[in-house]
Amino acid sequence: MQKTIGLIFADSMEYLPFRTLALSCGGTETVRRGNPCCTCRIETDGGAVTLIGVECGIGKVCAAFAAGALIFEEKVDCVFNAGLSGAIHGVRRGDLVLGESFRECDFDLTAIGYAPAQKPDGQPDVLYADKELMAFAQSVQPLHVGALGTGDLFLADKEKGARFYEQFRLTAFDMESAAIAVVCDKCGVPFLCVRQISDDADDLSGADYHEMNDRAPDDLVKLLFAIAKKIGEA
Repeated sequence: MQKTIGLIFADSMEYLPFRTLALSCGGTETVRRGNPCCTCRIETDGGAVTLIGVECGIGKVCAAFAAGALIFEEKVDCVFNAGLSGAIHGVRRGDLVLGESFRECDFDLTAIGYAPAQKPDGQPDVLYADKELMAFAQSVQPLHVGALGTGDLFLADKEKGARFYEQFRLTAFDMESAAIAVVCDKCGVPFLCVRQISDDADDLSGADYHEMNDRAPDDLVKLLFAIAKKIGEA
């Protein structure tokens, strides 16, 4: 089976392990729509998979733009998102979390009578990862599964994290996944997100995040390549 998968990483150190592994597989790099991009091809027993990885920049706007470009210009069959996240509940530093649901926690119309993160006009408040892609991921490696929250803020407030858990039962918090989920949902493109926990979303989270980010661990990217290979073999 011939598949093309788009992969979105927020910052340069999250993108670096993908770039390194893709180039080692004979990949090529370029800049597309202002974003560093690397493309490689994985041969499988069932065909081949093309991976197009993008460093989109931090935050919801950058992530949504990258998702749209991958879908409309690169014609990808599905979109992966990966990066670092802050722990909210039930996970600890270093854990890999498979996102099951996604919510924009900073979406706020409470001043005009809506609940926190509730959207108007029938727009979904919560979006979901593709079940088939989740099954592929779990067949490669058992992962924590949970609800991911997104907002344009680096969460370093334990009380706010506790409030997010009380309101939304989140597992972890990041700055991109829900925005990508919205674009994929509107375009009918399957979405998968795997996040590595870098910190506990508390007053030490900045230092913890920098320590892990600077190491640029490659276990998450190796997992994504293994998932992609499984998809190609299906």
